[in-house]
Amino acid sequence: MLEDGLSYPARGDWIGRILIGGVLGFFSFLVVPVFFLLGYFVRVLETSIEGVDEPPAFDEWGELFVTGLVAFVITFAYSIVPVVVYSVVVFGLIGAGGAIGGDGGGLLAGLGLLSMLAFLPLLLLIYYVVPAALANYARRGTLGAGFDVDAIKPVVLSVDYLIAVLLPLVVAFVVWIVVGILFATIVGALLVPFVQFYAQVAIFRMFGLAFAEVQGSESTGTGPAAPSV
Repeated sequence: MLEDGLSYPARGDWIGRILIGGVLGFFSFLVVPVFFLLGYFVRVLETSIEGVDEPPAFDEWGELFVTGLVAFVITFAYSIVPVVVYSVVVFGLIGAGGAIGGDGGGLLAGLGLLSMLAFLPLLLLIYYVVPAALANYARRGTLGAGFDVDAIKPVVLSVDYLIAVLLPLVVAFVVWIVVGILFATIVGALLVPFVQFYAQVAIFRMFGLAFAEVQGSESTGTGPAAPSV
């Protein structure tokens, strides 16, 4: 899976794709390009699930933007809701402990402070689940698919998906080293968005392959060709 993922972005007319993706990444501070990138990554998931071995092209930009917008909504929902709930619980316990005072209040405040240790595991859980949600959206093309627990659960509990989550960490570590080296020069710094795009495409390829392994590449879903909110 790792070898396939790393070679995947360089297949076909790869120079044009990397140039477009890198330029979009370079201007991602304008926000709008982010939606195009997310839409493209969903396409990578979709085509990988369908068994296509070559990366998709950058085309049908309107559809690409809408797909990316829906993907952003899914990612945002999975990220913000758990963090908000977590924050309410932690600061609620600390605040209640301070208001009550005494031994009981101290116990509540202590529980609140102890709960702060769960923040990193929470972030890891979000990182673990979101790609599966996006893959299911890519497979079926509807916003609701991103929250279909029955379809997502067997994926996140599978060994193939676990491997697909761990391998990108290796890729990210290597990219982190490469980016650090590139930032040593102005010319190298300009290449960073292109390297990052290449790595992201490889990572989403691995997620798509893992999803296909669990769900089956012969999907009856429509894919995100006509995103439905």
